[in-house]
Amino acid sequence: MNTHAALSRTGPRGSAPARTAAWPFVIAALISLAGLILSYRIFVNTTTGQYIDESALVEAAVAQARIGAQSAQILDLLPATSVVLATVVVVFVTLARRRWKAAGIALAAMAAANLSTQLIKAGLPDRPDMGVATLALNSLPSGHSTLAASAAAAVFLVVSPRWRPAAAFVGGTYAILAGIATLINQWHRPSDVLAAFFVVAFWTALAALWVMRTGSTWNVWLGSKAHWASARGWTLIPGVIAVLSALAVTLVLRRIWGFDADSSTSYLLIGVGQIVVAGYGLTLAGTLLLTLPVRRRRVR
Repeated sequence: MNTHAALSRTGPRGSAPARTAAWPFVIAALISLAGLILSYRIFVNTTTGQYIDESALVEAAVAQARIGAQSAQILDLLPATSVVLATVVVVFVTLARRRWKAAGIALAAMAAANLSTQLIKAGLPDRPDMGVATLALNSLPSGHSTLAASAAAAVFLVVSPRWRPAAAFVGGTYAILAGIATLINQWHRPSDVLAAFFVVAFWTALAALWVMRTGSTWNVWLGSKAHWASARGWTLIPGVIAVLSALAVTLVLRRIWGFDADSSTSYLLIGVGQIVVAGYGLTLAGTLLLTLPVRRRRVR
């Protein structure tokens, strides 16, 4: 038994651990919902948004000609790979650590995210005619991206807090690569991937509160120096990449804004940058959301 962890949770007098506050998780869910709505409003219901989104999809043909076969193979294996990886890790952690409730919550959140994506995709109307040459059929959110991100989120929820920084970075990277692959293969526009990430983030935030409250005995984080998977680098790296990607997207947009240039790779880079910013931004937010609350309780 980890007596240090037990004492850090119960306090010097052996009192019951403090109840996890709901408001950070509710706010995170609301921000995710707002991100989903904004992705639709900006990239589907505005001319500028449609043009940027569609241009990225068209320019993806350049990358597809070079690495399309490889990324297509990844996409073909993605559904089975995501489910298998998530199931193996969740089952292993459940059996090894007896985290039955956390496993059930994580898998329920994964199912809810994928079901929501399909319902949203079926329920939204066709893309409005904004003067941009594009397929009218709605493709938002991306089902492949939702599956990859929700599988990573399920693993993130069931592992111990000391493993979460590393699990978040690896899982976030996996989801980002899956989203970029759908763009390169011209299956989905960047906004479809962004919407998928926000759907998963919404359900993950709600599930995380439940996991924290039903598993207070093992949701203990002893700081970034207690374990290699808790090192600050796992949190710092996605934050730095997200900021640099946001700056790159801004610079490229400023360079091409106002020019009716022939198709190049600029909009593709913008689309990829948007996916990276959203993916690693949510990765950072999720890591902080599920480590800082238990860290604060320990030091009180």
